[in-house]
Amino acid sequence: MDQIADGRFAVRPSAFATGVSESQRLRLATLTRLRWLSVAGQTAACVFVAWGLWWPYPVAFCLALIALSIVLNIGLDLAIPKSRRLSASAAAAVLSFDILQPSLLLFLTGGLHNPFAAFLVVPVIIASATQPPLTTVALGTLAVVSVTILTFWHLPLPWPDGTLLVLPPPYVGGLWFAIMTVLVFSAIYIYRVAAEGRALADALAATELVLQREQHLNALDGLAAAAAHELGSPLATISLVAKEMGRTVPADDPQREDVDLLIQQTERCRDILGRLSSLSSSSEEHMARLPFLALIEEVVAPHRDFGILVDVEVETGRGAEPVVGRNAGVLYGLGNLVENAVDFATNRVVVRVGWSDKELHVTVNDDGPGFSQDALARVGDPYMTYRRQERNGGGGLGLGLFIAKTLLERSGGHFSCANQDGPQTGATVAVSWPVGALAAPQPSLATL
Repeated sequence: MDQIADGRFAVRPSAFATGVSESQRLRLATLTRLRWLSVAGQTAACVFVAWGLWWPYPVAFCLALIALSIVLNIGLDLAIPKSRRLSASAAAAVLSFDILQPSLLLFLTGGLHNPFAAFLVVPVIIASATQPPLTTVALGTLAVVSVTILTFWHLPLPWPDGTLLVLPPPYVGGLWFAIMTVLVFSAIYIYRVAAEGRALADALAATELVLQREQHLNALDGLAAAAAHELGSPLATISLVAKEMGRTVPADDPQREDVDLLIQQTERCRDILGRLSSLSSSSEEHMARLPFLALIEEVVAPHRDFGILVDVEVETGRGAEPVVGRNAGVLYGLGNLVENAVDFATNRVVVRVGWSDKELHVTVNDDGPGFSQDALARVGDPYMTYRRQERNGGGGLGLGLFIAKTLLERSGGHFSCANQDGPQTGATVAVSWPVGALAAPQPSLATL
């Protein structure tokens, strides 16, 4: 996750990276626990067939292969801490063993005729959910080769009374095709689901960072105002003493210049503290309340000097203007919508504001190219390009629009996007809140 120069946050979607991030790496303990389950299942199946059903097969060799898995598990537990997260190459090596060891067991027990052959797809599914695409492809290829070999070369399937079970070749071919289909489909499906999950998690993390940044800035304003208030009293004392010194020190005294400088600097400090005191402070409740139109103007003002006309149109006749709270998430979310509209507009952006006894609503319209039709159904997904072309030739709105949508919906708002109807072109983004969702906290008696 990177923080770029203008203070915005960019998240690289790890799902599409060539490597594997620390958070995606498999823990060794996870793989060893899964292998212990596999060992238990393999042992139970071998014991039941050999001494429960008394069907003939090379049970000693099968138990030796199972013992090999046990030795590997114990060796990994002793050599590597269980909390260690494996690199892509290490995970590929461990999962390769989990394909080869069952393949050898299947070779001894009927090959593809054995119904447990379907378990060869499990390591590939694990890789598709956690590993880079190249690792998944390599493991998938190994599984395909193993299944293909087992189709033609294997020992007979254990069967009672020495009977040799031979399945028809078309049926065996169907089994091979079914396993290949399940392997490919499940790997692609799990990879896509895991990739979208990681992208969503990264984007939500970026949203939290943006919200924390906005809240931190508000907190800094409050801290500055509090510091100015606390420093006011000692500064007033210093100023009073300096002025008294100015009255007692004659004009021709060598110290007169220093006294005058002290008086000037105390006045300068007073001006600085006065400006700090005027900053908005979240610790002062009366500064956390403002009219709805004032909030909209605070959102729009930073985007008026970029060569695009930004107009605010107010729907009248809907009752008294509501007073809302200065919500950092709402300010950032609406600001992002206006900024995107300015980026893609040709000449003009219109922000329409209105309210009624049931809801407050804001609509941002631009005269740019609008959204592509296939993107409207996926508006708000991170890492998508929604617009056809930005004025400055830049990319789409994926993460920014996702963050804005998330923050605005978290504040209780309803978010929707569309393209304008009729001869007008451009996108329209509407946000509405039920009355009370943005209600400002009432000032306490201490602030009145």
